[in-house]
Amino acid sequence: MTTPSIIRMISPDLAIDLGTANTLVFDRKKGIVVNEPSIVALRKDSGDVEAVGSEAREMLGRTPEKITAIKPMKNGVIADFEITSHMLTHFIHKANRHNRLVHPRIVIGVPSEITPVERRAVIEACCKAREVHLVQQPVMAAVGAGLPIAEPVGNLIVDIGGGTTDVAVISLAGVVYSNSVRVAGNAMDEAIIEHLRSKHNLLIGERTAEEIKVQIGSAFQLENEMRMEVRGRDLIRGVPGAITVTDAEIRQALGACVGSIVSAVKVALENTPPELSADIIDRGIVLTGGGAMLQNLDTRIHKETGLPVMIADDPLLSVVMGAGKMLDNFDLLRRVSMN
Repeated sequence: MTTPSIIRMISPDLAIDLGTANTLVFDRKKGIVVNEPSIVALRKDSGDVEAVGSEAREMLGRTPEKITAIKPMKNGVIADFEITSHMLTHFIHKANRHNRLVHPRIVIGVPSEITPVERRAVIEACCKAREVHLVQQPVMAAVGAGLPIAEPVGNLIVDIGGGTTDVAVISLAGVVYSNSVRVAGNAMDEAIIEHLRSKHNLLIGERTAEEIKVQIGSAFQLENEMRMEVRGRDLIRGVPGAITVTDAEIRQALGACVGSIVSAVKVALENTPPELSADIIDRGIVLTGGGAMLQNLDTRIHKETGLPVMIADDPLLSVVMGAGKMLDNFDLLRRVSMN
């Protein structure tokens, strides 16, 4: 019989950033071993899984009638439990492909405003795990960004993911204030799609909208004007069409989304205790997540709040890297775990 001590020696520790747009898995010994879209392709007739992750993303918008590509995560939480469980099992097996009989200990990030029902769904989706520890994503992001969350100082973190923007004030390894708004990268993509449809009668897909956002999207005026040719389907003529859009036009389309994020930051500042507010004046605001890479978002927040704003060194990886650091600091993990 295998003893618990031997199990701990051979069992891998995994950290998972279960995001609306992408799922990342960090192995304690190997680093990041999975970084793939949170997408699953299913056969409509049988419900069998056809592809997961990158392979499924290639099918998005291009699937034949018998296959559908879906995103089981919505606004940072599980929208389809069964499919999310399939997806997580696939990624865990991929990360632990040489030893599938061993059940890992898993640290997984969840949004600040997750409900008890949603929390239970995440734990049950990791059914192959020996232990599951849930940690709020902004806490993980703060650790990944190198902030001293265990010290008696105020840290303001803004984690802009695919489905949610989490804003939190952290001190002494505890969340003093947190708020999660369901406006982030995906909402920006949808805003671009709707703008082009209503103003130019051009229908584009999610991947094209994301390319527009990445290439010429911005939250504050750029030094030089940027233009981009966009191709899609002309809704009036019913044939493929192309237009040219500017950064100013896309900035206008993103205005409501950016405004919601800025408002969430201001509400956090209003609810921060005075002692910690003094720390934030000195230390500033730290942005993480893919949405932090929107051009001049840091400038916009600085203009609105008057505080210094910094973008984490690798904002896309902040959450999973923070979770990975917790695998080496179990005392900290116990203090921040939501279990």
